[in-house]
Amino acid sequence: MRLYALITLLFVSICSAYPISTYAQGLKVGTALRIITPDPLLPVSGGVGTPKPATEKKGDLFARAAVFEQGNERFALVVMDNLGWPAVLADKSRALIKGIKPENVLIAATHTHSAPDAYAFADESGKHGADLDYLDWCTRQIAEAVNEAVTKLTPAKLKIGYGEAQGKIAYNYYAPTLYDPNCGVIQALDTNGRVLLTLINYAIHPEVIGNGRGILSPDVCGPLYDRIEEKAGGMALFVNGALGGMVTADNRRENGQEASDYEECKRIGYLLADEALRIVGDAPIASNSDLFVTSKQIEIAIESPLMKYILENSPLGHRQRGAESVQTQLNLINLGPAQFVTIPGEALPNIGYYLKRHMPTKFPFLLGLCNDAFGYFLTKVDFASFKRYEYISRTSLGEMSGETVIQGILEMVEQSPKPSNPY
Repeated sequence: MRLYALITLLFVSICSAYPISTYAQGLKVGTALRIITPDPLLPVSGGVGTPKPATEKKGDLFARAAVFEQGNERFALVVMDNLGWPAVLADKSRALIKGIKPENVLIAATHTHSAPDAYAFADESGKHGADLDYLDWCTRQIAEAVNEAVTKLTPAKLKIGYGEAQGKIAYNYYAPTLYDPNCGVIQALDTNGRVLLTLINYAIHPEVIGNGRGILSPDVCGPLYDRIEEKAGGMALFVNGALGGMVTADNRRENGQEASDYEECKRIGYLLADEALRIVGDAPIASNSDLFVTSKQIEIAIESPLMKYILENSPLGHRQRGAESVQTQLNLINLGPAQFVTIPGEALPNIGYYLKRHMPTKFPFLLGLCNDAFGYFLTKVDFASFKRYEYISRTSLGEMSGETVIQGILEMVEQSPKPSNPY
């Protein structure tokens, strides 16, 4: 009896010093999705300008949500099949999501150029081609997907891989080899080893089809999702990277033309899927899945006349009329040995490489077009420096936009705990 009492006292003492809630509690992952294909079809947007009519679809558009939880920490990552998803729409969804702090809900876009206008780009007369009822419906679908994913939270373990995706997938239209070929992949598996989620992070403009062929489509991402889910099971989730200037799908043909049909979407999507599964295939189970989430608000000056006009005249209310800057949110997340940082637009590859070099992890994930979509982010030395950069400079907030984002991210990296050791 004395021995039993001593053991009991020792156990109580240990639990008092280290409450059960602070133990390395297991990670939980939940997923859900919603089809957001408009019916009837809506015109599709490839960027600034009037959306173009769509008469057919190739694949459905989705809002895909993954929720991660460890102990009292929880965050959601949602990816929309759209050109970009502005914060003004994301905030409507955040207000409907239960059990997750608004700043811990990350909403990104794949950057397909074959989906309805989510910016409500105004023309010179102030008119726009967006369907505001459709966009409002999408915000509710996002919230429903996240709320469902919370109810499906399941104990999970992680496999994390990072490496170069081989084959004819992407290239830089401005300078063919100046792009990041690395692909980060995270798989969440349940306690029986079944795949719950495969998250792919890779930089590419998925614009094989584009917006000029009368087709609504998730483009490359549709076949990518199909292939991953067929081969691995669970739900697939693609998050873009530093795709600016112009890292695009490598649909070049030997005759100098470009393949722009859905068969080419399938070729590239299947290849990227196969490479992602190869990269993560031999990865061991991570020894821990510690979760840390933080966010930061930054303010970016608006110098571009075009961007000022877009933000000021959109009926969505992106900013106060006459304001000379915009505020946006950055996030940093440690998930086991991996680290995520968010970029509210399209960063050029040199910014992507620079950030990855300063992230204290072997598994750096750059979540592009996340929490906002403010055009291109260039460094001040690149801004308006070459004729080739005229368009991306004009559709950037300004000369210091890239510098502001870099500074904000590196401050978070410096002030946050480092990710855990890999294995």
